[in-house]
Amino acid sequence: MTSQSLHSPTSAFGRIALLLQGGGALGSYQAGVYQALLEQGIEPDWIAGISIGAINSAIIAGNPRERRIEALRKFWDTVTAGSFGWASWLPDLAEHALIRSTINQFAAGRVLVSGARGFFQPRFPPPNLLPSGTSGSTSWYDTSALRSTLEAVVDFDRINAREVRLGIGAVNVRTGNFVYFDNATDTIRPEHVMASGALPPGFPAIEIEGEHYWDGGLVSNTPLDWVLTAPSNLDTLIFQVDLWSADGALPTDLPTTGVRMKEIQFSSRTRAATDEFRKIQALRAAFQRLYEQLPDQLKSSSEAQMLANVSDQAAYNIVQLVYHSPTYEGESKDYEFSRQTMLDHWRTGYENALTTLAHPEVLSPPDEVSGVAVFDFLRAMRP
Repeated sequence: MTSQSLHSPTSAFGRIALLLQGGGALGSYQAGVYQALLEQGIEPDWIAGISIGAINSAIIAGNPRERRIEALRKFWDTVTAGSFGWASWLPDLAEHALIRSTINQFAAGRVLVSGARGFFQPRFPPPNLLPSGTSGSTSWYDTSALRSTLEAVVDFDRINAREVRLGIGAVNVRTGNFVYFDNATDTIRPEHVMASGALPPGFPAIEIEGEHYWDGGLVSNTPLDWVLTAPSNLDTLIFQVDLWSADGALPTDLPTTGVRMKEIQFSSRTRAATDEFRKIQALRAAFQRLYEQLPDQLKSSSEAQMLANVSDQAAYNIVQLVYHSPTYEGESKDYEFSRQTMLDHWRTGYENALTTLAHPEVLSPPDEVSGVAVFDFLRAMRP
């Protein structure tokens, strides 16, 4: 195991990973989480994301440390510019769930009609009035503005200099296979980030080297499995920032049914993945203990060597920060790009991260036999 502190005086891990789930307008929650990590001196050296998580990941990896929050602010201010500015004149009533829900639905309706500045805009004529196979016939919105926005807030040369490892998940439309674009092996450009967030039928597929790609969330909305299965002997601290909660209340009507359906579809069952990984690591640890007792003749056998090569002895802390929606946020919460809601998400992410980091055990290697510890200090906070 590695105990060398490479990243901050508070970390005893050889690698720190920040994993950002997809979730559209909810993504400013991740920006708030990252701001808290940065202020606490926690510096990820591997960042991976899906959809809006890929955009936030690229912004973080594509800027020097001192400019990352500024760049995240610039992106989120851009895509929420021109939104319904109710906060200045309705601060008290906005705390009322029914009124806030109405305001949020109004803001989401505006996005459906007008799009989000610097991100996407409605097609005219709409795709159902265009001939099959023509440009724009497969999506309701045009995302070409996103390229300019990304180029304004991301230094792609910095990403490809590999100061920080960056991974972006997408789906090959033709094969249906999940693909990770990784700056360890690929040259990352704006189209890779756009591809990760190209959720159909809202957004068009993005062409990269002759292939077309859709949003990675169609197959997996978190890069957790990819990071956990990567060969490594480094003790790893993982911050898994999810925008959809697997836990939720039983729906009581059609609107809450729609919300719950999205939560289940995009939550990625993070806890199931971590539980399975813990079991696998326990088996690896058991083999290592047995391997040390084998006679030399058995140790040198091809079977023992094969198992030894896949018996990762690294320790893992998996810290889950899952956004739990207030009751007033409905089915449209992933495309409700109002400025006030963006600020609310950002503040909540910041506060949730500080709550989690107040527990010092998250920054210490685990004592579990499996070498895997999973933390979720926010679960009890679900509305």
